[in-house]
Amino acid sequence: MVLGAPALEDKTLAVPTTRLIFVQLKTNKKLPPSGIDKILIRGTNWIGDAIMTIPAVNSIRATYPGAHIAVLVKPWVADIYRLFSAADEVIPYEQKYDNAPGVLRLAQLLKKRKFAAAILLQNAIEAAIMSWAARIPIRAGYNSDGRGILLTHSVKRSPEIFKLHQTDYYLEMVRALGCVSVGKEMHLETKINPADAQSILQQYIPGGKKEIVGIAPGATYGPAKRWFPARFAYVADKIAALGFRIILLGGKSDRDTAEEVRGLANADLINLAGKTDLNEAAHLISQCRLMLSNDSGLMHIAGALHIPTIALFGSTNPVTTSPVGSHSVVIRREVSCSPCLKETCPTDFRCMDLIAAEDVWQVAQKLLRKMPSAGGGGEVTEVPIARHDKLTGECL
Repeated sequence: MVLGAPALEDKTLAVPTTRLIFVQLKTNKKLPPSGIDKILIRGTNWIGDAIMTIPAVNSIRATYPGAHIAVLVKPWVADIYRLFSAADEVIPYEQKYDNAPGVLRLAQLLKKRKFAAAILLQNAIEAAIMSWAARIPIRAGYNSDGRGILLTHSVKRSPEIFKLHQTDYYLEMVRALGCVSVGKEMHLETKINPADAQSILQQYIPGGKKEIVGIAPGATYGPAKRWFPARFAYVADKIAALGFRIILLGGKSDRDTAEEVRGLANADLINLAGKTDLNEAAHLISQCRLMLSNDSGLMHIAGALHIPTIALFGSTNPVTTSPVGSHSVVIRREVSCSPCLKETCPTDFRCMDLIAAEDVWQVAQKLLRKMPSAGGGGEVTEVPIARHDKLTGECL
């Protein structure tokens, strides 16, 4: 659910009506309905993108239920496909292959596996070169990055496809190729073993009895996606005062940002950024009563786990990359320069500056009241927010 704030003087965040966009993609030919026993899927390179490809992988599995499906992905997203996808195998795309000679060496290794088909969810030409060099007879994907000539089954991207959520972007591609239509809803919480999740939680918070709330203050793409550490700290203190234990999550590159949030907070926050692997982070998120995050990979995990999630959007576009899940709330301010999709703001960072800490805190209160436990029922339809006549970089 996307909540927008249309004007500064407005006191509510209205829920926009969902727009229906009908897309019919063109392909030169469809995949054969049978006879494919080994499939290589080239997965996407980022955590959030990987989550958004899960329904497409499910569609491929539903089309070829007896096939061996292997997913080739960068090591840092491998756990997403291991935990949540219908793949039989995950092949790490190691750094040593991340150059022209390496692509060809990897292609030779894949050639020995005798895959019948390669379905390329990644858009880059490198994926097409690799599958062509591996002599995989069926090579299917979008005709992006000038790679159409290398594909045997090429799907043309229409202008409308770029207006859809990324989950639909990948689903529509495999549908155009003839794969079985499946729902785009994700219930990844069914893939998490509660006993394993509790074991990991006890590993990092021994003897902890308080319910936990997760905060992910980092974002891989760049600082334009990151809300202010002081405001995260303000909201963390407010939530902690209700009796919750706050954990800060993220990768190694987010460690300093998370530490800044911890240092600014009065409450005792636990900084786990850079300490957990992705598998552990996903299990910890599954135990959260609430998740507060910038537009990041962990945001997408939380949404797909149906954990109540507050997602803060500034430079990026929630229409295409908002978190999925029935309890996901996007907070953003409408400004003329957003979404700019830039790594660093070239002006005054107004898209994030206009998101006040008090506004986020009020949304958090609403979600915490609605949700009796992690993954429980309830739905937010309207969130009252405070009026602010002047907004600065300080906590409000």
